[in-house]
Order: sequence, then structure tokens, then C-alpha cells
Amino acid sequence: MEDATLVRARDRGDELGAPAVSTATGALLQVVAGALHARAVVEIGTGSGVASLWLLRGMAPDGVLTTIDADVAHHRAAKAAFAEEGVEPQRTRTIARPAADVLPRLADTAYDLVVVTAEPHTLAAYVDAAVRLLRPGGVLALVDALQAGRVVDPAWRDHDTTAVRRVLAALREDERLAPAMVPVGDGVLLAVRRADA
Repeated sequence: MEDATLVRARDRGDELGAPAVSTATGALLQVVAGALHARAVVEIGTGSGVASLWLLRGMAPDGVLTTIDADVAHHRAAKAAFAEEGVEPQRTRTIARPAADVLPRLADTAYDLVVVTAEPHTLAAYVDAAVRLLRPGGVLALVDALQAGRVVDPAWRDHDTTAVRRVLAALREDERLAPAMVPVGDGVLLAVRRADA
């Protein structure tokens, strides 16, 4: 069950046409952030701040969430959620620019967790950047990785589904990572950056 703050954030997302992660996906992100005792997290795709809230709840009390979304309206909605949650302003960095412009400016191996929620055609570039940003032992979380089941259904051969399949195959073959698919929501691919990579 989600509390009132999350429900209101989800409602704002519905009004903006910004789909939010499922409750199960949010809870998983909170657990991962907590297990990592994450102090530095990057989120690609802010939406209305639903996933952001889950992440902040799992992160270390002094942790900083950098959330990137080109849509200013999404950031306004997320900031409303942060204020309602009582998140201290220094715990969030909201960047209203395309992720492709921002990611190259972020420091290599400086982040505990990178969460990617993005359109299929942008995934490959974002995932490549995410791996670069992760410290050894850091985790990549690719949200909605199964695309409503289309990725595992061979009947789906459209461009978007094929693009996601290519990204997932590349992650499985990347020797720097140890990946696993978690069947919650529309699927969350978790991949840990190997310490020896």
C-alpha cells in the first residue's frame, strides 16, 4: 500500500501523462537503495517523483538524489512531492535537461545506484552512461525492462521491442556486470558493477 504522499504524486503524474512505477517496483527500488546504503543516486526520468520518493526513503539520510528529466512540468510535480515528504532541499538535484546532455558531465564511478526509466530508442546510450557512472559494487536498475511482456514474446518484432531486447542482451554479455531480471511491475533488470571490472 502507498501512503497519501505517494498517492498524490501518482495522481499528479496521471494528470501530466507521466506514468509512474508500480508500487512493487517502487518498493524494490527502496530496498536496493537501502541495501547499498546509497549516498549518491542518479535517476533518469523523473516523472512526477513517485520513484524518487521510494529511492529517497531507502537512501542514507545524507544521500543525494540527482534526477534528470527534460520536462519542467515533471520537475514541478516532483518538487511538490519532495516538499510534501519533507525532503531537505540539499538531498535532491533536479536537472531539467535532456539526459543525453547531462550524463557526460557526471563523474565516473561516483554513484551507488543509477535508475533508468526511458524510451526504448534512448536506452542503449543511457545504459552505457549508467555503467560508466557506477562505482564497483554499484547497481544499475532498468525499469519496465519487459515492456508489458512484449520483450519475452517472440511475436513482437517492432522497433521499440527489438531495441530493448538488444540492450538486455548487451547487459547479459557485459563482463563488467552481473545482471538479473526481477519480475515485478513490468520487470526490473538489476545489474551490479563487478568489483574487478
